[in-house]
Amino acid sequence: MLEIKNLSFAVDTDNGNKKIIDDVSFTVERDSYVVITGPNGSGKSTLLKLIMGIEKPTAGRIIFDGEDVTGLSITERAEMGMGFAFQQPVRFKGITAKNLIDIAAKKKLSVAEACRYLSAVGLCAADYIRRELDSSLSGGELKRIEIASVIARESKLSLFDEPEAGIDLWSFNSLINVFENMKKRTKGAVIIISHQERILDIADTVIVIEEGKISKMGSKKEILPGIYSQLESCCLLKTAAGD
Repeated sequence: MLEIKNLSFAVDTDNGNKKIIDDVSFTVERDSYVVITGPNGSGKSTLLKLIMGIEKPTAGRIIFDGEDVTGLSITERAEMGMGFAFQQPVRFKGITAKNLIDIAAKKKLSVAEACRYLSAVGLCAADYIRRELDSSLSGGELKRIEIASVIARESKLSLFDEPEAGIDLWSFNSLINVFENMKKRTKGAVIIISHQERILDIADTVIVIEEGKISKMGSKKEILPGIYSQLESCCLLKTAAGD
């Protein structure tokens, strides 16, 4: 379904050319659940933006459903079946939650149909269906509405950048079920950037990005014990330093 081939992305800085993504390659099969994790600032969000076409790579290729999409726009990729949820969703004054879900679904849904998508992400649909996507909504509320719109799109490939950010515990628990059901319903692939153990634990494949490169990649059984061991060691060191 998705092939990332020797992908790189660099930016010019005062200190010269800096690589954010450095020769990254991996494959995502249809009907798979991939979680990308790693330290803050390692290039995870940039990688997702490259896949969606928000950023353009300086080298490498992106193959989606057998077609080279490296030079295609965001709109063209969306039409082919990609969906994206930002870490910090965009606000749209004048557009309601119902409008956004209709646009995502590519048809005018009934209020009951749209409400089902909002309920799936832990929102009381009656309170939000007519709400505008403006400053009156909190970041967490806006995030959940955006996730509902990605679900409504039923994309072949759904990309989520830290969907748990700003989400309360109750809604987070329901989101785990949402992600699992997405894969079953669409038979597509889901790629999520996350540090959360519960999201990592339902992954088919875990990719660890460090300093713009893949440092580890494999099944959760292969990767997670090492990650948890590193976290435990880090916490012990911090505790010792505090003593």
